[in-house]
Amino acid sequence: MNLIEFSHYDFIQNAFIAGTFIALLAGVVGYFVVLQRLSFTSHALGHIGFAGAAGASLLGLSWLTGQLWFTLIAAMLMVFFEPRLQKNDAAIGIILAFSLGLGSLFLYFTNHYAGNMNQILFGDLFSVGLSGVWQIAGLSVACLIVLGIMMRPLWFSALLPELAGARGLPVRLLQYIFFAVLAIAMTLISQAVGILLIFTLLVGPPAIAMQCSQRFWPSILLSIGLNLMVIYAALIISIATNWPLSFWISALVFVAYGVMQVLRKL
Repeated sequence: MNLIEFSHYDFIQNAFIAGTFIALLAGVVGYFVVLQRLSFTSHALGHIGFAGAAGASLLGLSWLTGQLWFTLIAAMLMVFFEPRLQKNDAAIGIILAFSLGLGSLFLYFTNHYAGNMNQILFGDLFSVGLSGVWQIAGLSVACLIVLGIMMRPLWFSALLPELAGARGLPVRLLQYIFFAVLAIAMTLISQAVGILLIFTLLVGPPAIAMQCSQRFWPSILLSIGLNLMVIYAALIISIATNWPLSFWISALVFVAYGVMQVLRKL
């Protein structure tokens, strides 16, 4: 069967629609993650979400719901303890490792260990149903609206936090809101690439975009465009080869980043 015939299947259409919203959200949120140098913090949030997903699966609940709530709570706590955590990367690393261990324990007690583990760790965009598409679309649009309202103040506070505070901007409140959006975004991105490969969409394309342009809107638009290209190309190649989608997404981002480094040196 060729790609045109495959495109008539509902699960293929759902994958492309869900992937579009995930790419839009990851492009915008990822820009601010790279700008604020929150890559390691985001990595820790992803692993904490893994424990939540595995725990919810053990209780017979939706692992996506468990991941979302664990990640949201952890994000709020990270903002609350931000001054201490900034001075102690070891604490984040220990929490990260414990979250992985806790998640593995929950999966050990779960009857559907193998299936849940693969879906949680590596994602499966082709398994997203129509209700999942509506959920991803609704949450993505809501997050993008929130970011659109606070985009300029957030950008200013990320670059010059002390000056932003002196100018009367609610820097702390902006961080709480952004981390809540980040938690939701990471939960949705994991649908495509899983918890272990969230960086491929959240950090990879935005980092490439910011190397191409230091300006605000060009960087964000390029980040979104790269994410869309990566997801669409990975979906098509995955259908053609029957290889895992998460592999192709990570491979395409890796190649794009490598090409950018070569071009910068030249």
